[in-house]
This record gives sequence, structure tokens and C-alpha cells, in this order.
Amino acid sequence: MRTSEDRSFLILLAAITLAFGWVLWPFSGALLWATLLAIIFAPLYRRALETLPGRRNLAASFTVVAVIVMVLIPVAIVIASLIDQGGELYQRAQSGEISFAHPLEQVKSALPAWAASLSDRLASIDFSALKERLSGLVVPAGQQLAGHAINIGQLTLEFVASLLVMLYLLFFLLRDGDELNARIRDALPLRPSHTTEILKAFTLAVRGTIKGIVLVALIQGALGGLIFWLLGLTAPLLAGALMALLSLLPVLGSALVWVPVALYLLVAGSVTKGIILLAFGTFVIGLADNFLRPILVGQSIQMPSYVVLLATLGGLAAFGANGFVIGPLVAAMFLTAWHIFIGSKARQEVRK
Repeated sequence: MRTSEDRSFLILLAAITLAFGWVLWPFSGALLWATLLAIIFAPLYRRALETLPGRRNLAASFTVVAVIVMVLIPVAIVIASLIDQGGELYQRAQSGEISFAHPLEQVKSALPAWAASLSDRLASIDFSALKERLSGLVVPAGQQLAGHAINIGQLTLEFVASLLVMLYLLFFLLRDGDELNARIRDALPLRPSHTTEILKAFTLAVRGTIKGIVLVALIQGALGGLIFWLLGLTAPLLAGALMALLSLLPVLGSALVWVPVALYLLVAGSVTKGIILLAFGTFVIGLADNFLRPILVGQSIQMPSYVVLLATLGGLAAFGANGFVIGPLVAAMFLTAWHIFIGSKARQEVRK
């Protein structure tokens, strides 16, 4: 009878938990980022608490303000600049100032003598028709983006509400983080050693993901935007943002942007700029990941690059924009759980 009552209570507990999760789902993004920022900025909160002993509210408020100044305001400025630069680029493309078929014509005219055998094939290409097709694709796409801009304006209130909820949650997660951590430890139906290892792995995975993936991607994007600006190329901020986004993916990453641009510059006659971009991309942008990731991450997160790639792509497909963080976190927890299981099994076999 006792067992039946316990099982009924566990079923009720699971049902209530699922219902509560369903209620919180509209603000799942705010809860996710509040948790991530609380883990990342926990050391800053502890330092503030050492300076202001016993004044947890003030220390948490100071940390939230630091998050606003260090993270939210720069992100807002970059997004506003991207929207402005993207709109300018679209207007130039729509007016014909930027031709998407013209580079193909330049490539055709810039082919060296050893590539003369390809001229017959290139001659069969109707560049004017190709230009019309490309223009026919670009203009409707721009009109769709303009329509989405209206939707974005309509969703501004929802975004602001989520942002305020995130900051509100961040305050309490910072202030009451130790108590919440203790309650989670007590609530998890695991061995204390397993609970400690899993929570430690989660914390290290969060910091490793943010520092080793997001921060490195931002640095690579900033370097890419800088070299585009120094070389006088079009839309450096937009190119830098695209490189930062692609840098979230291992292996190729930002090279998907700067390599085609450098090759185009070489065949279009801007040989010096093309060589500079290739050299900078190879020895600065490309190697930034190899040098910075071990320094920023250390032992925080140890995953093969192919696991990070699959986890990031799968996270983006399953969870949208938040997936680039959720995917690697789930992968890190998966590897940790299996590491604990294999270790426990090995210890049991040794005892036998």
C-alpha cells in the first residue's frame, strides 16, 4: 500500500512539474539566458558580495547593471547598426548600384591564359539573362525582409517583456543561487557524488560554451569586420556578423565568408587586397580559434569538433536561435552522464 501511494505521488509530482513547465514555456528563452548569465557572472557577483558583505540585494543589482552595460547595450548597438547597414545594402542592390551578376562577368574577363579552354563554356552562359534571374530573386527576397521588419516591430513589446523577465530572473538567480543549488542537489534522486559531478559538468559546460564558442565567434567576427573595413570592402559590419555566426560551426566557420571574397578580389584585379585578406584570414582569423579556445576554455569543456558541429546544427534545428547554446550543453551533459555510468560500472567490476 505504501508503495502504491508513493508511486501515485511520483506520478502526480511528474504531472505537476510538466504542467508548470508548460506554463513557463513562453518565457523559456528568458529563463534559459537568465540561467546562463547567472552562471557566467556568478564570480562577479561573489566579488561584489565580498566588497559589500551581507548586502546581497545590492551586490545582485550591481551585477545585473554590469550585465546590461557589458552585454545588452553593446548587442543592441550592433543589432541597430546591422539593420541600418543591411537596409542600405538592400537599397543599393535594388537600385542596381550593386550587381550580383557583374562579378561573374569580371571573373570571365579576368581568366588567365591557362584557363582559355574554359572560355567556350563560359561563352555559352547568357550573363544578361543570369543577371535578370538574380535580380528577380533578390528583389522579392528584399520585399519579404521588409515585410518581416513590420512583424519585428509588432513583436517589440513581446521582446521587451521577455528581456525584463530575464533581468528580473537574473537578479534572483544571482542573489539566491547558492540556496537554489542546494535545493537542486537535495531534490535530484541521484547519489551525492553523481549529483556533484553532473552539476559541476553543467556549470563548466555553460562557461565553456559561452567562452569557447560564443566569445571566440565574436572575436573572429570582429577581426573579420575589421579587415573588411580596413580594405574598404562593402558592409564590413554585416560581413563581420556573418563570420561570427558561421564561426559557431567548427571546421570551416568564418572561412565560408572571407575565402570567396578573397578569391573574387584576386580574379577581379584587386590582387593586393585579395592577398591581404587571404593572409589575414589564414593567420589571424583562422588561427584565433586554435589559440584562443584553449586559453578561454581550459578544461571547461572537452568535446571533439565533430560533436560540437552536430550538436550545434541539431540544436539550431530543434530549438531555433537558442539552439547554438542548448545543443552543445546537451552534448556535454550526455558525455558527462555516460562518463559517470562507465566509471560506476568499472568500479563495480573491480569490486567483484
